[in-house]
Amino acid sequence: MSPRNAPELSPLDERELEELEALLDAVPAPLEPLDVSMTDGFLVGVLLQPQTVPPAQWLRHITDADGREPPNTPSLQRLHALVRRRHAELERTIAQRQWFDPWVWELDEDASPSEAVMPWVAGFATAMEFFPALMRMDGPALLEPLAQLFMHLDPEDLEDADELLAEIETLEPPADMAEAVEMLVRASLLLADVSRPRKVNPPARKTHRPRPAGAAPAPARRPPPRR
Repeated sequence: MSPRNAPELSPLDERELEELEALLDAVPAPLEPLDVSMTDGFLVGVLLQPQTVPPAQWLRHITDADGREPPNTPSLQRLHALVRRRHAELERTIAQRQWFDPWVWELDEDASPSEAVMPWVAGFATAMEFFPALMRMDGPALLEPLAQLFMHLDPEDLEDADELLAEIETLEPPADMAEAVEMLVRASLLLADVSRPRKVNPPARKTHRPRPAGAAPAPARRPPPRR
């Protein structure tokens, strides 16, 4: 089995996603775990930080929004293993600026697209609360993608964010679920361009090897014949 297809690197299948949901639901009180959709948004928020956040710092917020330590049990170890696989999957796709499928689901027919993606955005906002380095970055390129995410939250939750609220006012709400999901992914990748820019290797410099004295010059290449 190649490393690319190793179980610890493979995306979670539907059965494993249901298992993760059950493990989160089973976290004992008084801990308040994130749900599956919030977990996904939280992981993206962690990965978009300008500096890598160690797992020991972010894992505890999955099982309790405030970061209280859970009891170390086999079920917790399994929960962490599943979450770390999703983290690794998102890390690869974001680094390569590829599309990823956020863990969001349509609600009942009366729910708006914004209501459906709100838990995912709430998870992202939780990451911004505990790891604020991204929000502290100064750059106009951050404003629009942040507005595309936070537009799904209650404006009262965005205190002291007048510029962000003003940008949100210029945006049209998504017309359907597909557009809402597309906005999540596009905004995340735009943020990655600012906080985690891809390294561009400089072009290789051409080297010219000196010809031995008396060597004949290299023959000129003829253009291909016209057809």
